[in-house]
Amino acid sequence: MDVKTRIEDQLGSNDVLLYMKGTPDFPQCGFSGQTVAALNAVGKPYSYVNIFEDPEIREGLKEYSNWPTFPQLYVKGELIGGCDIVIEMYQSGELQKLLEESTA
Repeated sequence: MDVKTRIEDQLGSNDVLLYMKGTPDFPQCGFSGQTVAALNAVGKPYSYVNIFEDPEIREGLKEYSNWPTFPQLYVKGELIGGCDIVIEMYQSGELQKLLEESTA
């Protein structure tokens, strides 16, 4: 299975998916840690992929999303953005609204 198909399968199988460096319990970069903190504060379930465990996904996702950095948050298969966008959305209340609608 090619990397694009693998990414599409992951996105199709998870309503809220975070591609990150490390895991939610042990983020391996500050931006991933901040994004996890915002998602945890909202309290809705989400899945994650540790890009350090899958170099093919790490490289393929940059091309797939046309977004060069991590973390990358997807909701219902759509790229929401990285750390700065997630934090802004959290502070404005948009993130909670989006996740409540998508996990209902």
